[in-house]
Amino acid sequence: MSWVRLRWFARGLIVFYVFFSTFGQADAESGKLWNAGRYTFSDEMGGFTITGVSGKGTRQDPIILTEEFHSTTPVVLIIRTEQTNLKDPAEDIGILFHLRVEAINGSGHPWVEFGFELQEQLNVPSDYGDGLSFYQPGDKKDAIDSIGYASFSDDFEPYDRLIFRDGKIDPRENASFGFPIADFTPKRTFYLVQDPRIPSS
Repeated sequence: MSWVRLRWFARGLIVFYVFFSTFGQADAESGKLWNAGRYTFSDEMGGFTITGVSGKGTRQDPIILTEEFHSTTPVVLIIRTEQTNLKDPAEDIGILFHLRVEAINGSGHPWVEFGFELQEQLNVPSDYGDGLSFYQPGDKKDAIDSIGYASFSDDFEPYDRLIFRDGKIDPRENASFGFPIADFTPKRTFYLVQDPRIPSS
């Protein structure tokens, strides 16, 4: 093989390596697990993308998830933990953590409501006996809030569901939701269904 051909062959190998290395990194990034407190969060089921996470999960330092939603269909956030032992409830972390979702409307449609539903088993409503809930001792109005919606309703049988209403989030605008999550019979994996809702036609 001539020197010129050998040089072009080497260049081709470098281009091939760089392309597939970059492709592999992007693919790994799309399946990234985001860690905060004693939990990991995943968007692996699609329909939205986690772009950032911070916080420990206490009321003073809630876990903040920044997410961009690409459609108006319900999507599933997968929440995992390796620590299923109960901690001191006085720490406000362990069986109970505080979550804030910063939601970016990337769907191209306005949202007039936004729902959240906890599920211990995917696609199975969370009933009273499974220990999973949007829980807070005392006045729930102090624990659940939104920037973008003026009111909310909660359903605890046969679901654990929050629906935020009386607002409108246009495309490319943001909404913010804060609420506690408790799991008194801790599981390594559970699910938060997130449901941006558009005006009915």
